Amino acid sequence: MAVPALTPDAGRPRSVPLREARTRFTQLVALAELTDTVTLLTRDGDPRPVAAIVPATAARSAAPARADADRLAAVTAGWARRLDEAHRRGAQRHAAELRAVTTALAEVWAELDRRIPPGTDPTLARLRAAHADLLAG
Repeated sequence: MAVPALTPDAGRPRSVPLREARTRFTQLVALAELTDTVTLLTRDGDPRPVAAIVPATAARSAAPARADADRLAAVTAGWARRLDEAHRRGAQRHAAELRAVTTALAEVWAELDRRIPPGTDPTLARLRAAHADLLAG
């Protein structure tokens, strides 16, 4: 029985069982070379592809694209680590500065309490209440 000639199917990869691909290998390679057709090879009776015959231009362009994607992922991961480290250092610096300001304010309030006893100055009493609200919130 004659085997019908393969014809390219506009843009869609064709699927061929391995047994048929063995007998038509030269024809499938020519098809890939001349028409940029991709042929997916399947195991006999299983529709899932296990390999492909692709035009050489597609194979050459896929390798650099993969390398570029890997390089981009590495660079992105590097920058993400740097940003995380900068964020961590900034948070530590912020926490240290906040502790320093809180300590300085406590010292100022202690000195004010020593010089002006609480309850003697209404303006200072309002400031104390505002500071207490700020610390509570």
